[in-house]
Amino acid sequence: MTTSDSGEAQRELWNRVRARIKTVVGVDVFTSWFASLELEEIVDDVAHLSAPTRFLCSWVQSNYAERILEAFRQDLPETGRIQVTLRVNGQARPRFTPVATEAAPVDAPAPQPASYAAPVSSLARFPRDTAATKGDALSGSAIDPRMTFDSFVAGEANEMAFGVAKQIANAAANNTVTFNPVYIHSTVGLGKSHLLNAIAHAVQSADATKNIVYLTADHFMYHFITAVQRQSALGFKEWLRRVDLLLIDDMQFLQGKSATEFGHTLGTLLTGAKQVVVAGDAPPRDLEMLDERVRSRLSGGLVVPISGFDLELRRAIVQRRADQSTARYGMHFPTPVIDYISRAVISHGRDLDGAVNRLVAANQLTGELITVPLAEKTLGDLIRSREARRVRIEDILRIVSRHYKVPRNELLSARRSRDVVRPRQIAMFLAKALTSRSLPEIGRRFGGRDHTTVLHSVRKVESMIKDDVELGQEIELLKRMLEE
Repeated sequence: MTTSDSGEAQRELWNRVRARIKTVVGVDVFTSWFASLELEEIVDDVAHLSAPTRFLCSWVQSNYAERILEAFRQDLPETGRIQVTLRVNGQARPRFTPVATEAAPVDAPAPQPASYAAPVSSLARFPRDTAATKGDALSGSAIDPRMTFDSFVAGEANEMAFGVAKQIANAAANNTVTFNPVYIHSTVGLGKSHLLNAIAHAVQSADATKNIVYLTADHFMYHFITAVQRQSALGFKEWLRRVDLLLIDDMQFLQGKSATEFGHTLGTLLTGAKQVVVAGDAPPRDLEMLDERVRSRLSGGLVVPISGFDLELRRAIVQRRADQSTARYGMHFPTPVIDYISRAVISHGRDLDGAVNRLVAANQLTGELITVPLAEKTLGDLIRSREARRVRIEDILRIVSRHYKVPRNELLSARRSRDVVRPRQIAMFLAKALTSRSLPEIGRRFGGRDHTTVLHSVRKVESMIKDDVELGQEIELLKRMLEE
């Protein structure tokens, strides 16, 4: 099958594949992970699927790609790989279109290697200088027109990142570089993507001729892999290295050869004094998919953390969103409702935005006044989901393994070296502190150990915390990571 095949044939193929998957995994698993997937196209031997969230992209790609591939091969034995990318605002990633070429005369010289045609997203709103060379700019991942510096709410948790972002935008617009590279990191929903979008908007507004590339990590991988498949990788690399400002979001999802290519691109851009801004959910040292040199280069720039929002910042965000809704719809958000949302929804900015949007919708649909009782009824799941956060032993193993750079299988092994024993004891301590599992259950999950071993580990860590303040802070950090 090629991209020229009829849409009807593609839909029928995808329906057959979905039916096979549902038979194998069951209705519940299918509904959770597969129901919202869509087949976008099949190019060469790669089936390109799309998903509505980055998490779902990553999870399906990591855990179910082989199973989906088997289902495709029953119809198309030549299918070699599954690629899952993000669907933005109901639209999938822009597809690759080969550069159109005229038919060459018989005596024409041999054709050169394929060039790379930069796909342009219809969701982007950046005006381009009509004199600019075609293909020099990529609107890449969809740019959200609402994410500007004016709409960003700054507070103690994010004021450094906000100030740095504005300084970068001002410098880039004036053809200078201040800090390079810049790496912004935080947990989900604290404003990293907002700042990257705002930088892009500000620079483009100041100088419309700038080549600005904003890409999520999975979009970067999609571009690179497809360029390789179309034998235009060299064109892709050269095109990317001609940018004035490169912004990469969700760095933690970059994997494989794409991570290596990012390292080469980063080095080239920094050598040429081009501004690079990266955002991820962990400090550079924890990005295990990148080699040491790339992590070192990111760490050697300006690393800016964004911490969790305090009550004052949460209230400022809710107030700003409420004022915007009042101006747009004419509704009234009483002060007690704003106070309630600020205190009850303690997760991150997206949930705060969602809380305001839900109350607007409830008011519009039912005509009910916006009150604290309405908020309690409407926002119950946002609050309960945080109160009832269930930490699993699997989560603990994953976080401890990543934090201490000890493979998960070694945490469960019989190895007794210090670099393994201490993380294993800390993991057991966290399992006892954060889960409802009994000591024998924890022991079984840690490689079939006896409950007395678990008890010894718990008491050992408790004793170490009393004498080692730094270790105590480290364990508190791990707890926060697990509870978020």
